[in-house]
Amino acid sequence: MTRAISLHDVSKSYTRGVRVVDRLSLDIPPGEFLVLLGPSGCGKSTVLRMIAGLEEIDEGELLLDGAYANELPPSGRDMAMVFQNFALYPNMTSRDNIGFPLRIESPGADPRPQVDATARMLGIQDLLDRLPAQLSGGERQRVAMGRAIARHPSAFLMDEPLSNLDAKLRNHLRAEIFRLTRDLGVTTVYVTHDQSEAMSLGDRVAVLRGGVLQQVGTPREVYALPVNVFVAAFIGTPRINLLRGLVRAPMGGAMTVSLGRQYLRLPEPLSLDHQLLRVQQGREVIVGLRSEAVRIGKPSSARPGEVPLHGLVEHVEFQGHEVLVHFNTGSQSAVVPDLEAPRPAARPARRRRREAGTVLDRLRERAGALRGGPAGAPRGGPVGVLDRPGQGEAPAAAEPRLPGDLIVRTTPDIGLRHGMQVPLLVDLAHLFVFDQHGERICPAPARLPDLEE
Repeated sequence: MTRAISLHDVSKSYTRGVRVVDRLSLDIPPGEFLVLLGPSGCGKSTVLRMIAGLEEIDEGELLLDGAYANELPPSGRDMAMVFQNFALYPNMTSRDNIGFPLRIESPGADPRPQVDATARMLGIQDLLDRLPAQLSGGERQRVAMGRAIARHPSAFLMDEPLSNLDAKLRNHLRAEIFRLTRDLGVTTVYVTHDQSEAMSLGDRVAVLRGGVLQQVGTPREVYALPVNVFVAAFIGTPRINLLRGLVRAPMGGAMTVSLGRQYLRLPEPLSLDHQLLRVQQGREVIVGLRSEAVRIGKPSSARPGEVPLHGLVEHVEFQGHEVLVHFNTGSQSAVVPDLEAPRPAARPARRRRREAGTVLDRLRERAGALRGGPAGAPRGGPVGVLDRPGQGEAPAAAEPRLPGDLIVRTTPDIGLRHGMQVPLLVDLAHLFVFDQHGERICPAPARLPDLEE
C-alpha cells in the first residue's frame, strides 16, 4: 500500500522568527518519486522531517491520503526514513538492524523470513552476520535501506542517503535506489543537493531556495524552462551562461539583444516570445544560454532560428566524451549573487532609515560634493543594475568565474587552440531572457499577467 502526501502552506520557524520553510505547498500522488532539490540550508531536510513527524509544523496542513496528520505521531504515519549518516545500531548485526523495526511492530512474529527476502533484494545475504564496524560505507547504506524496506511502509523518506559515499559507489547505489523504488511502487520523497541525483531519479523535482518553493516539475521541464535565474543557474552542468543584455526595439528596424560588442538579431517575423520582449526596450536584462544552445559553425551553415556570433578561444576543457570551450565574445557576464544565493539577502527597513544619515551627515555629504568628491570613505565604484547589492550591505561574494564569458559544448575531435577566432551560431529557440529581478520573461511564462489585475 502506498499513499498520497499533501502539504498546504506549511511553514516552520526556529530562532528569531526566521522561516526555514515558508508557505510551502506540494501534492505528491501515490507512487511518485519526488526529489527535493536545493543548496544547503534551503529547508529541504526540514520539510522531510515535518512529513515524518520529527518536526512540528508551525503553520499549514499536512494531509496523508486526504486526512489531517499534523498531530499524528511518527509511529502512526507508516513511513520509513533513510538517514544520511546510516544510523545503524553499532552493537547489532546487519540481520538484527534490519529486523529491529519488525520486532517492535510484531513482538511475537519471526522477522527472519522478511529479513532474508530483503537481503536477497539488496544483495547483502553474506553481510547479515556482520557488525556495522565490519562494513564499508556502501554496505552500511544498503543495510540502512534494508531496514526501511523490510517494513513495507507506505512511503520512503530519504535524506541525502548517498552524500557520504565516493562517486563510483554513489552512482551504483543511485541505480539501485531507482530500481527498488520502481519495483516496490512506494511513494518516495528524496532530499539532495546533487542535481545529477535529482535529474536521474525523480519523476518530479521540487527546487527550494531559502525555504520557498521556486519550481516543481519533471526534470525535463525544470531544465528546459526554469522560472528564474536561481533555478537556471542551479540546474545544469556546465552552469548556464548568464550575460548582460540590452533590448533594442526600434520602430523601423529589427529587434536585437545587445551583448556588449556584439548583438543577437531576432529573426522576423518575430515569434510570440520575442514580441513580448518589446516591453523591455532600453532595459538591461539577463541573457541565459545553455552550453548546447551555441555551436561552432559559419554563418553560411546557419539553420532556421540560428544567428551568428564570434568568439576568441580562452580555454579548452577536455572531458573525454566532450570538450567544453571557453570563449571571449566581448560580452559581460551577469554577476547576480543576490539572485543566485541560497537565501535572498535580507534588507531590513530600519537599517535603510538609519543609513539615510542625520542632518549633519547630509550637510557633510553636500559639502564634499561641492569640493568635487564625496564626504567620508568611498563606497566603491558604480554598481550595475544586475549586481547591485542591498543598500548598506556589502556585495555578496560571487563564485569564481572561469576564463571567457561563454562556454560551448562540442565534440572531442574539435581542433581548437588558445587565441583562435571562431564563428559561432546561437539557436534562439533555446534563448532565455530574465528581467532585473531574475524572473524569466522569455520564453514567456505559462500565465501572462492580466492588465486589469
